[in-house]
Amino acid sequence: MALSSMTGFARSHGASGPYTFEWELKSVNAKGFDLRVRLPQGFDEVEAHAKKRAGELLSRGTVYANLNVKRANAAATVRVNEDVLNAVLKAAALISGRVDAVAPSIDGLLAIKGVVEVAEPEGDEEEDKAARAAVAEAFDKALADLVEMRKREGTSLGQILTQRVDEIELLAKKAEGSPGRKPEAIKAKLAEQIAALLDTSDRFDADRLMQEAILIATRADIREELDRIASHVAQARELIGKGGPIGRKLDFLAQEFHREVNTCCSKSNDIELTNTGLAMKNVVEQFREQVQNLE
Repeated sequence: MALSSMTGFARSHGASGPYTFEWELKSVNAKGFDLRVRLPQGFDEVEAHAKKRAGELLSRGTVYANLNVKRANAAATVRVNEDVLNAVLKAAALISGRVDAVAPSIDGLLAIKGVVEVAEPEGDEEEDKAARAAVAEAFDKALADLVEMRKREGTSLGQILTQRVDEIELLAKKAEGSPGRKPEAIKAKLAEQIAALLDTSDRFDADRLMQEAILIATRADIREELDRIASHVAQARELIGKGGPIGRKLDFLAQEFHREVNTCCSKSNDIELTNTGLAMKNVVEQFREQVQNLE
């Protein structure tokens, strides 16, 4: 299966009878999946179809779907509500006898809410039904284009993630071959730290010295962390190769990479090993940032 990004954009156009319409779909990153639809009056029932189709093809990301519809040769009619106008004129006549005021103007009367009514033209039920079907079909087209764009971006993300995994592996191998990890280097560092311990105490406690020596040697060994990093590298490659909605799994691996690299840095007893660990930490962060865009 192909990898997919969570970001994308698509449009589709169509016409049916007197109607012309346009879908605009935009997808952004999110922890789960959510479709937010904006529809004009009369097309509400299309939402159920849109959510069903989008839910079948997408597993993560927030998708904003906006539908614009225009109807040709559909001029609205304007009429004056005589009952409301008469009531307003009657009220104006009563008031004019009590206060010194200018008589109401025509534009002032027409501006009063309810005096003027704008009636939309009545639609034909068969035309409207056909238009809703065409709108649903156009949504499927826009959705397919959105999915395709997300896959194209996903392919690029897969290449970037693979490069980051390769870099992590190379840095882990460099850390493994660091001079600070050689037995003689660890032994020298251990001897130095033991000497420092002896200098701080007038009494020689053999048991305490042995415990400190074991602790120092354990802290200097990053074999376990390097083995886990190698395991995470293998898992990441397998997931990227398999494809599909793997964003959450790779995000978890990124956290595991980060934990192991941090431990390597904290255990480092050598400047070169520390620099290698910091470089690896930087690559892991780049890996994590890219994973956030993956479905």
